Formats: sequence, structure tokens, C-alpha cells
Amino acid sequence: MVGYDPKEDGRINSKFEVAVAGSVSGLITRALISPLDVIKIRFQLQVERLSRSDPNAKYHGILQAGRQILQEEGPTAFWKGHIPAQLLSIGYGTVQFLSFELLTELVHRANLYNTREFSVHFVCGGLSACAATLAVHPVDVLRTRFAAQGEPRVYKTLQDAVVTMYRTEGPLVFYKGLTPTLIAIFPYAGLQFSCYNSLKHVYEWVMPANRKHSENIKNLLCGCGAGVISKTLTYPLDLFKKRLQVGGFEQARAAFGQVRRYRGLLDCTKQVLQEEGAQGFFKGLSPSLLKAALSTGFVFFWYELVCNFFHCLKRTDS
Repeated sequence: MVGYDPKEDGRINSKFEVAVAGSVSGLITRALISPLDVIKIRFQLQVERLSRSDPNAKYHGILQAGRQILQEEGPTAFWKGHIPAQLLSIGYGTVQFLSFELLTELVHRANLYNTREFSVHFVCGGLSACAATLAVHPVDVLRTRFAAQGEPRVYKTLQDAVVTMYRTEGPLVFYKGLTPTLIAIFPYAGLQFSCYNSLKHVYEWVMPANRKHSENIKNLLCGCGAGVISKTLTYPLDLFKKRLQVGGFEQARAAFGQVRRYRGLLDCTKQVLQEEGAQGFFKGLSPSLLKAALSTGFVFFWYELVCNFFHCLKRTDS
């Protein structure tokens, strides 16, 4: 069970165990889905249409982009910015799941709502994600810069990136794209947690008892479904966030095609709509949905697996 559930007193994990499970799920998931994340970011930052019919388009499909990145930059390009990405995932997973546990427990102790309700998971999931975002957003900006740069590299190391960005763009550079991130992350994470919980109930109702798979398979499938639903509904804001995060970084993007400068969220929205049309809001959706399905599925799968591991240890000790 993700979140506080008073009906499972014997299976309630400590706050430390919740934090460990959140960090482990983030670490493993990030390592597995990093290549898709790099391709997704490249798609999001490309001004030209993602189509073979556009001669100026560097990328126009997932397989084509994968082959081209491999040929031009080598296999390590799929893990560009992996160190800040891992710091991001570990920190984010820890804060998000711990916050979600605390918030759902608070709701229960206040006797306001049933902690298993869709609305409770939506609000608590959104708030926990906002807390995690505020904690790790500077690392997210670093990860995006590393994944977005071509060859030759502008930033050689993580320390070089921090020093250069601070010196040339000031301290606020580490919070570029924060507004669309917070606006997008609340409904996105809220839908992840609430849809995951609801899909598990649907799974129990649809699957006959004699055909039900293991709990781990159920967690993985329901997590994948929750990831697709939440990402589809909130995707444009994720694109705006990535465009804003690479502002002031145009020289490293020259090899990938046209670059644009945006004065803020509204200006970014306006320019994308005018130059790229409404479909521009969904550039990179295909790898994003694939990534969202796998990442959300893996996150919940590994989180529940680690929590169950701690529960088994307790039973063995007792």
C-alpha cells in the first residue's frame, strides 16, 4: 500500500523505511529509463517539426533519434547528466514518498476523509510532489542542461556546470522553469497516486480470482497505466518547463537546429503556438508516454517491493 492505511496496522512501515524505499525506487528507475529521457528532452527542445518532411529537423522519430545520437555522440550520450539525474531521482523519491506518507497520516488523524479516497490521494500526491520539486529543482536544471548539450560539451563536470551557471547567469538560474514545473507537477503527481490507487481497485474487480497475477505484476501494470494517464493530461507544461530551463544556454543548442529565447511562461506558450502550432505543445509525447509508463510503473513496483522486503524482515525477526 502506498500511503498511510490504518487498516494495515501490521504492515505499516516506519518513516525511515518509507524514505529508503522511495530513494531506492528512484535510483533503479532512473538508471533504466535514462535513454528515453534524453530522447524526450531532445524532442522537446527542437523547434522544427518532428517530421521527415521538414529538411531542417534533426530528429523525427524515437528509433531515428536513438540511432543518430548513438552515431554522433556514442552510447554514453544516453546517460548524459546521469549523476545529477540520479541525485534528482533519489532526492525526489525520498521527499515525495515520505511527504505522501506524512500527509495521508495527517488526514487520517484529523478524521477529515477516508485516506483511500481518490481526492485524498490526488491532493496529497500533488502536495508531496511540490515539496520534492522545491527540494531538488536545481538538480533538475543541471540534469536538463547536461542532457541538452551537444558536442563539444559546454560543461565538462558537475562542478564546472554549477560554477559556470552561477557566474554567468546568477543564482536564480537554478530555479528556471520552476513556475510551470509546480503548476504541472501538482496535477501530474496527484493523478499518478490517485490513478494508481484506483487502477489497483479496478484490477481487483476485473481480474477473476483464479487468474490474478502476483502483487508485483499488479503494481507494475497499474503504475504504468497511471503514468500514461497523468503524463498525457499534463504534458504541455512539461515541454514549457524544458524550454525555459535551457534559456541562456543557446550556444550549446546551435548544432540541434533553431533556438528561441523566452521571457517567461506566457511568452513561451505564445511563441510555441505561433511558430509550431497546437501540435508543438505535444512534441516528444511518444517517448514521454513510453518513459512515463515505464518510470511510474517501476517507481511504484520497486517502492512496494522494498516496503514488502522490510515487512518480511520484521516478520522474520518476530
